[in-house]
Order: sequence, then C-alpha cells, then structure tokens
Amino acid sequence: MKITRIAAYAVALPLHEGRYAWSGGKSVSVFDSTIVRVETDTGLVGHGEVCPLGPVYLPAYAAGVRAGLAELAPALLGHDPTQLGPLNMLMDRTLKGHPYVKSPVDMACWDLLGQAAGQPVSALLGGCHGAAVALYRAVSQEPPAVMAERVVGYRAEGYRKFQLKVGADPEEDVARIRAVAQVLERGDVLVADANTGWLTHQALRVVRAVADLDIYIEQPCATYEECLTVRRHTDHPFVLDESVQDLAAVVRAWADRAMDVVNVKISKVGGLTKARLVRDVCAELGIAMTIEDSWGGDITTAAIAHLAHSTPEALRFSATDFNSYVTVRTADGAPQRSDGTMAASPAPGLGVTPRPEVLGEPVLDVP
Repeated sequence: MKITRIAAYAVALPLHEGRYAWSGGKSVSVFDSTIVRVETDTGLVGHGEVCPLGPVYLPAYAAGVRAGLAELAPALLGHDPTQLGPLNMLMDRTLKGHPYVKSPVDMACWDLLGQAAGQPVSALLGGCHGAAVALYRAVSQEPPAVMAERVVGYRAEGYRKFQLKVGADPEEDVARIRAVAQVLERGDVLVADANTGWLTHQALRVVRAVADLDIYIEQPCATYEECLTVRRHTDHPFVLDESVQDLAAVVRAWADRAMDVVNVKISKVGGLTKARLVRDVCAELGIAMTIEDSWGGDITTAAIAHLAHSTPEALRFSATDFNSYVTVRTADGAPQRSDGTMAASPAPGLGVTPRPEVLGEPVLDVP
C-alpha cells in the first residue's frame, strides 16, 4: 500500500454553550479544526483530525497545522501508511518538532491500518477493556454560582467527573471550588484545573484554603518546577498536563513523584503511535491517565475512544467526548455519549465516515 494523495480541510466547530473560557482570560467561541485525508493506491482512505485550543494554550495553532502539512505531505507520498514506525521516523526527519502537525497524519494512517487489517483501531492498540469509557466534563470558567449550576446540569447528562476551570484570582477560585463542592453527590469527582494560571504563591494559597475538600489539583502553574513545589505542599491528588510534553517528561515526573494522574493528549505527543507508547509506559509504571486531545470533533473523539477503550480500566482516570461540546457533525460513525460514557466503534479502522458536505473543498491538496 502506498500513499498517493494527502488533503486537508478546515472546519469551524462552534460550541453549544457559545464560549469556552479558562485561565488568564483566555477563551474560544469557534474552534478551527483541520481534518486530514490520506488516500492510497489500494482505494482505502484514512482520516485524522487536529484542533488546537486556540493559539494561546499549547505551542500549536490552526494555521500552523496547514503550513506544516504543506512542508510534510510531499515527503510522505509513495510511502506505506501501515508501516507506522518508519512513517513516524520519516515525519520527524522531514519536520523537526511540531508534533501537532504530524498527529492527524498518524491518526489517518492508523485508520488505514485498521481498515486493511479488518480490525478496529482499539484492537490494534491492545483490545478493549470494559464495556465503555467514563467521561469527564470540562466546566468553563464563570462565576461560582453559575459553575455550580453547570455541574448540576452536566450530572443530569450522566457525567460524574468534572474538570473545573480555575487559574484566576485565588479568592474567587476558592469560591468556585467550594460552590461546586457543595453540589457534588457521592461518587462524583472534582478536578480543579488551573491550566498553568497561578503563580506558585497563589497556588499554595488555594490548596491550603481547600485542604478540607476531596478534590484533585491539576496543572496549577506554568512550569514543571513550580508545579512540583505545589505538589510537595499539598495532600491533594495531583494531575499534570501542559508541562508534560513527551515520554521523557512523564518518566521524569514519575521519578520525582510529581503527579498521580497525567493527561495524555494525542496531538501534544504527535499522534496515536506516540500516545500509545506514553500510555503503555504509564500503565507499566502505575500512573493513572486521562486520555484526550486539545480539542476536536467526531474524528478526534473517535481516536480518543479507541485509545481510551484499549487502556486498562484501573489506570483510566477519564476521557473526553469533544463532539458533544460542538454543534457541527463532521463524520458519521463517531462515538456518542451515553449516560456519561462512550465506547470505541467495532468497525474497522476508526469507524468514521467524514461528511463531504461539511468538509467542503480542501485547503491543501498534495499532489
């Protein structure tokens, strides 16, 4: 099998709730997603997706995806997409860094590998654990009472894990955490996610002020070293996200006992191939994981479902269903939330069929 064409499509993904806000006054109303189509000489076609959370979350942005693909795609023509190890090495030689650019290509090649093998991607990633994957719901940053109301509504939709967006004024963030904690029910899980928004002294104030609550603290500060300082001054279970960019960072954090949970974002590490490696090492080391990505629609959600469903349940802290947050359906066959859970498709590959009328004309077409 050989790659004969790579095309990319830009798709706008508006939010049901109109706006998603997190630390530092950052917010997004419409997400700019890139869907990649990889065609082969066998007639099989694979698809992938990458959707940065705007240009100010990670070192990634939507226009950068398309610019990077223009550099990367010509070098991949003629290569076997099912040889994922050599293909990833070729991408790394062709374009240094920029893992988010490579992620949708790698994802599309896993889709092709599954179709060629007649197996769902979850089977190729190790097989499904359990009947479904429990999801978390991100709670956009708003006044305390509004966030508490949101949590009550999300629980009615079946969610039991809530990722509360904090990382602003410490006193208001304490109020946010306490307001939501008051509406929790037995079995609910609350994560206070600062998304790097606090300085160290602010984070220390917050964790001390909520020491009596059963919550998780996620990525309080910008750097790994700052987060490690906070970790060493709190008894709360600790989650790392933005400061863990690759496998080496995971191993370092494990050696330092810097976290209890790590967020594995597919595009942050460069695609499913490298995310699987991170996942498997975390599983071996006993590190619990949230399986997710920066953002996305149906195709990203499908990839998350396959990786999460093939992760051992005891180590699967949660996953996310981004296609539930947005108003546009980009593909048929993607997982749909059911009572706070989702399941990977049993169909070959990712199990999704993009909607041509939504994708429109390609913004990049190689050759």
